[in-house]
Amino acid sequence: MINLFINERRAGEVTILDLKGRLRVGGNTVALHKTIRCLILEKKVLIILHLAGVTHVDSCGLGEMVASQISTRNKGGEIKLLGLTATLHELLELNGLMSVFQAYDDEAEAVESFADQGLNGRRLQRGLA
Repeated sequence: MINLFINERRAGEVTILDLKGRLRVGGNTVALHKTIRCLILEKKVLIILHLAGVTHVDSCGLGEMVASQISTRNKGGEIKLLGLTATLHELLELNGLMSVFQAYDDEAEAVESFADQGLNGRRLQRGLA
């Protein structure tokens, strides 16, 4: 079993989580869950999940991504996706989840997309459906 490795870095107010490995049932989704919850507690709610290094995502991994998005939005933030592999993009599309997340191929573009959403700036929140 390959673990999920999470590297946290910052770009201004945006936190970028570089994920590498498998996002699946068990300890792997727990690691992502704990990381996101800690960020929310620290009021770091502008988050990019860089998924280019993710080799496998199961239903638990997808569920954790959606739950994290809801928790982050409830605190006035957003999770955006970066570097989706073709397989992961297809998986999100098939499960109707591309409407839940904004996805980017370019990191600078993803970071810039938060420009109107600083910590003190409130933005209209979109529904999940």
